Parts: sequence; C-alpha cells; structure tokens
Amino acid sequence: MAEIKYEAAVKRLEEIVKQLESGSCPLEDSIKLFEEGAALVKTCEKLLSEAEQKVKILVGGKEEDFGVSNG
Repeated sequence: MAEIKYEAAVKRLEEIVKQLESGSCPLEDSIKLFEEGAALVKTCEKLLSEAEQKVKILVGGKEEDFGVSNG
C-alpha cells in the first residue's frame, strides 16, 4: 500500500465500513473492500506504533507511561 497519512486511512476505513454495513455491495466487491480495510487497519497500527515510539523518545518516557504492558 502506498504511503498514506493516518487521518486519510481512518477516513477511508469509515467509508468502507459504511459500504459494508449497507449490504448493497455484491459479494466480490465486499470481499475486496474487506481486504482493503484489513490492509488499512495494519497501516494505522503501524503508524500509531511509530508515533508512540517518537513520543517516547521525545519525552524520555517508559512503556508503562503509555499503558503498555510487557506481558
């Protein structure tokens, strides 16, 4: 997937969810939308993780400062 900003990915995910919830798409189109949505979710998770790491570096914090558990 090409570089996409977090906000754009979330907006597209919202559009996909609306389309899937409407039930108006043929099965093949629904599957394609689902695949696109799954890829966008992975992209969002990656972008959030990268942002979290940058914030940790900037504030010199530890994982527990962000509610992250190690186990």
